[in-house]
Amino acid sequence: MRKKIIIAGGGTGGHIFPAIAIANAIKNLQPNVEILFVGAKGKMEMEKVPQAGYKIEGIDIAGFNRSSLIKNIGLPFKLIKSFFQVRRIINSFKPVVVIGVGGYSSFPVLKYAQSKNIKTFIHESNSFAGKSNIMLAKNATMIFVASDGMEKFFPQEKIVVTGNPVRKSIAESNITRSEAIQFFGLDENKKTLFVVGGSLGAKSINDVIVAHLSDVENLNIQLIWQTGKNNSATYIAKGKAYKNVWVNEFIKEMEMAYAAADIVVSRSGAMSVTELCVSDKAVVFVPFPYAAEDHQTSNAKNLVDKNAALMVKDEEAKTKLFSVATEVMFDEEKQYQLKQNIRLLAVSNADEIIALEILKNI
Repeated sequence: MRKKIIIAGGGTGGHIFPAIAIANAIKNLQPNVEILFVGAKGKMEMEKVPQAGYKIEGIDIAGFNRSSLIKNIGLPFKLIKSFFQVRRIINSFKPVVVIGVGGYSSFPVLKYAQSKNIKTFIHESNSFAGKSNIMLAKNATMIFVASDGMEKFFPQEKIVVTGNPVRKSIAESNITRSEAIQFFGLDENKKTLFVVGGSLGAKSINDVIVAHLSDVENLNIQLIWQTGKNNSATYIAKGKAYKNVWVNEFIKEMEMAYAAADIVVSRSGAMSVTELCVSDKAVVFVPFPYAAEDHQTSNAKNLVDKNAALMVKDEEAKTKLFSVATEVMFDEEKQYQLKQNIRLLAVSNADEIIALEILKNI
């Protein structure tokens, strides 16, 4: 009989891409395992998971809205409804293992699985654990974490430090800088700044770039700029006026952008941090200040404390970000130091480590 596994969670790329990487690693090691994803209806996993070749069931669940308390009125009803949906999915699919990758859709799935004595595994990608994972930890079989020091959130005996699973296209990239620069139609002889603020974009970062487009030209450097979705048309129109700027809402070929970049300016979500470690880049982090438990600042500080990255606070971006990024761009020694130190934190086979541990238990 085929063994069955459920992978639950999502909401952002930071949860979805590791989940797909774990699924791929499991299938690679044991092709006859059947995998079903469970995610939140209307969220990005409902599109990204089928694109990766996996089935997904959506449940009616939403997270706590911190900015508008009135939007939380329907939350208890959604939670109750989601538990009924989860019960139906688990009882009909009959998984031997359930894996939670974070995001609010993982909570009801793992909670119900634990009540049925089904083995549950948690992957926590951030250096500050999410509330759902903390609540589920006590009854979990094993908890995979990205960095050390996580015993303040989870029972120490259940923790396995694995790092974060990263997309194979990035982990195994052997693209040269020259190929990558050509891909973006830019100049191989110019220093290149890559700016990325996540799939929705980062207003504070984007506004700094808009204000300094003429400086990019005056300094004789060039820019690869992923604006993200919000207000993208305005940013793209302004960027396209300059021939040394490549600008778009989204970059599918992130391995190309990393290979082309001398310096990266980025938010510090768990997956961005992991990809930048693997890609061996000098980076300036601008943590998103409203992330749950301010985990992005925690993620960035983890690297800053090891002299493996620089950080500019979001509220200081307007006055400091461009000068910090361009200063390090022209400081070869500092760049070298940052690259050497970030390289030490890279883990490129976390997906296989996690898959092996899970398969040992089924």
